Amino acid sequence: MITAVFRAFENWVKPFARRDDLKPPENVFAFIWFYISQAKAPFVGMLVMGGVTAAIEAALFWFVGRLVDILATVKPGEGWAGLLDRHGSELFTMLVLIGVVRFAVTMFTALIDQQIITPGFYNLMRWQSYLHVARQSLTFFQNDFSGRIVTKVWSGGQAAGDLVTSLMESVWFVCIYSASMLFLVGSLDWRLALVVCIWVFVFSMLARYFVPRIRYHSRETAEAASMLSGRMVDAYSNIQTLKLFGRDEANDGYMQRGFETYQTTLIMFTRFITGVRASMALLSGIMITTMAALCIHLWLSGLISSGAVAFTLALVLRLNFLLGRLMTQFNGIMRNFGTVQNAAELISQPIGLVDVPNAPALTVKQPEIRFDHIKFHYGKSKGVIDDLSLIIRPGEKLGIVGRSGAGKSTLVNLLLRFYDLEGGRILIDGQDIAQVTQESLRANLGMVTQDTSLLHRSIRDNIQFGRPDATEEQLLDAARKAEADKFILALEDQRGRRAFDAHVGERGVKLSGGQRQRIAIARVMLKDAPILVLDEATSALDSEVEAAIQSNLERLMHGKTVLAIAHRLSTIATLDRLIVMDKGRIIEEGTHNELIAAGGLYAELWARQSGGFLAADAAQ
Repeated sequence: MITAVFRAFENWVKPFARRDDLKPPENVFAFIWFYISQAKAPFVGMLVMGGVTAAIEAALFWFVGRLVDILATVKPGEGWAGLLDRHGSELFTMLVLIGVVRFAVTMFTALIDQQIITPGFYNLMRWQSYLHVARQSLTFFQNDFSGRIVTKVWSGGQAAGDLVTSLMESVWFVCIYSASMLFLVGSLDWRLALVVCIWVFVFSMLARYFVPRIRYHSRETAEAASMLSGRMVDAYSNIQTLKLFGRDEANDGYMQRGFETYQTTLIMFTRFITGVRASMALLSGIMITTMAALCIHLWLSGLISSGAVAFTLALVLRLNFLLGRLMTQFNGIMRNFGTVQNAAELISQPIGLVDVPNAPALTVKQPEIRFDHIKFHYGKSKGVIDDLSLIIRPGEKLGIVGRSGAGKSTLVNLLLRFYDLEGGRILIDGQDIAQVTQESLRANLGMVTQDTSLLHRSIRDNIQFGRPDATEEQLLDAARKAEADKFILALEDQRGRRAFDAHVGERGVKLSGGQRQRIAIARVMLKDAPILVLDEATSALDSEVEAAIQSNLERLMHGKTVLAIAHRLSTIATLDRLIVMDKGRIIEEGTHNELIAAGGLYAELWARQSGGFLAADAAQ
């Protein structure tokens, strides 16, 4: 029964329900409402329960005063019988309110908070934020620390939930409590209500002064914290490089400057918090003294009873505690507000590269690639690629050669639509890649890069990225063709997982460069896309392994349209056609023999590489 109740509340919000529009507004309040509007009922429930709880708490102090007055009307000798005879119904009402209603309200509030909002709303916001950010362009991730992005996505959901619940549990509670108190003490004497009004008014003025300043500095603190987090993640993820160059002191200095920036912003923030606490102590001292003196004056004048004095002073002391806690909690509230504001600036950014409305999927029957007068300058006025045209026929194997910075990788990135062209078109089988879905485009392209990084998952998961529905036999066949099966079967990670179930570490750091490359080749072999892109695909392999899988790569390339970038010219010399790029332009094209005979840049590069090696061998 209890489990069923928990489950009913826990299933109220569906955090992973599909939503097409994932982009939230940038304005902080609109940003929060974007997510809260998907779980309105629980928050309305929290609002109602918070108000009822505050009213009940104020009534408890009134009950104390009434109990003092009730006891004054009963002689001790009359016992419980006399007490219940005169005031039984009133006492029973108090008992029901305290023992039953208060319990039910507290339990329902806890169920909403802990069973709905904490697991449901927090994860709804985190999940949708993750999905939106994950669909950002490559440029978005290249311009920021990955650790900083993760921090903002994760902490934004936590901070938004904490902010809203804190406002309901603190600010809303104090508002209802203050209104209930005004009603109760106002029914005794209007002067008591006036003092409470003045108290609340002065508190509001203090809040008006401090809150904007605290909000500003909390935002600065959150920004500094995310910067520092990003630096630490960057340092830890590149720890091998740091140790390799023995630059501990230089790196420590870089990190210390980050810590100093964070400390400076934090000190400015905490100064205002100290100011708040000092101001509240002064205000509460004056107001409590004033209320106590006024209560004594009214009692001496015979205008209120001793029970009224008791519950009024109890209400006053509780109000003082609540206002003090509220102002102190502005520390956390504004810190959460700053964190949400900081997260909103990142999460709310529009997707930099999107599909056109109602874009169809790319269908490839004849994998011809056509670069039609393309231009791309990375947003600058000139440079990189300008007015380049190239046709790669279906099934043709094309090698791309050129000095570093010639535009070879940029050409491939444009084909993959990691960036949008600034002019011209790229067509695959007659279809403009800018007019089809990015997912279908990349599904028809298989790529092996020079710098292969793997996901910190099992070998099986990494290879099956090529084809999630692949059978075990297909998986093993791809590993064999990539000459990866032997080392995979010998793997065992720190948790005892073996072979294809072994995990490879962050970015595949537990494997050698050659092993990572062979996993990547196996993944592309399993994918079996009609267009194959090889960007220095065998650069991390030793000569023996390269020779072993070269024939398998040739088998993989059979019937496919291939673009192969290589600095090791021997790996592409046998391809159907080679093009030589320089400064974003095609300056030579032809077969290996034709380009050697032409005596141009290709011949010069071949002489430096192949001829140089031959000369070195002869000298030996």
